[in-house]
Amino acid sequence: MSHYLNTGQTFCADENGQPVDCAESGQDAELRPGLPWPKPRFTRDGDTVRDELTGLVWLGNPNFSDFPLNHDEALAALKSLNSDAPGDLNEWRLPNRRELFSLISFNERKPALPSDSPFDKAPLGWFWSSTQSAMQPGYQWLVHTEGGRMFYGRRDSYCLLWPVCGESDVLPATGREDEATTGVPWPEQRFEAHGETVLDTLTGLWWTRSADLAGGMVTWNKALRVARELSIPVPQGGSPWSLPTMFELESVVDASQHSPALMADHPFTDTREAYWSCTSSSYEHDWAMCLYLHKGAAGVGFKTKPEFHVWAVSRT
Repeated sequence: MSHYLNTGQTFCADENGQPVDCAESGQDAELRPGLPWPKPRFTRDGDTVRDELTGLVWLGNPNFSDFPLNHDEALAALKSLNSDAPGDLNEWRLPNRRELFSLISFNERKPALPSDSPFDKAPLGWFWSSTQSAMQPGYQWLVHTEGGRMFYGRRDSYCLLWPVCGESDVLPATGREDEATTGVPWPEQRFEAHGETVLDTLTGLWWTRSADLAGGMVTWNKALRVARELSIPVPQGGSPWSLPTMFELESVVDASQHSPALMADHPFTDTREAYWSCTSSSYEHDWAMCLYLHKGAAGVGFKTKPEFHVWAVSRT
């Protein structure tokens, strides 16, 4: 099983944000990798919603607290929620960063949630996760529902709370051992080096061992081309090299590490600060999603600006 999700993206866009044919583009919507979404993806039962893709159960009202809370207030609200036991469930908790990020659809904006999801109207803003930042003690990872960005924020700042129940047999653990252990455990040896390539035994993805294939920062169009035209042999049974999707890029992050946010004994070379994905931003189509590997954050970049690096993936 591939332990990463399809992004939901169905459109392709050029560097100016204009629609283009997906054929031979190397963009997310042409490749459409990752676990496909079931139909329907979500099932509502009263006050709760089950995600049939991840197996997690979410509160149907993403804004049940009515207003933003600081981190301590969010934890207190969860304690109160569990005492009320909505839907006969009393193990509500903060989602970890990967669980929260899994709700994002990179085909939608304001909110960036699947268009047919049965949640009550989701507010636009930053939502708390249970995952602490490795780079900034006292900060927690947050996900923004306008367009799907993920950054960290201070615990005394005010953000929104979206409680979750259960565990997923699809989403990998975050790598942090100081939070409640949820998600698929990592193999003892996660990354296997094979010459110029590296197999991620958790996700089944093959990565180039060098994480700077263009020898510097390039535009999005050039990044797509560099990945597509790699001379490195494709692993047996693997797809042609391409840029990774946003969920594929995020899958390598070890949330217990920073600079880079990769497990300490990773075999990669030439790691850089930030990387292009093949996923266009659903917020503005002349942007593309990117991973800030030194932090582990998900952001966006203008496609025409040479500000991000190239790392390529092959899928089996």
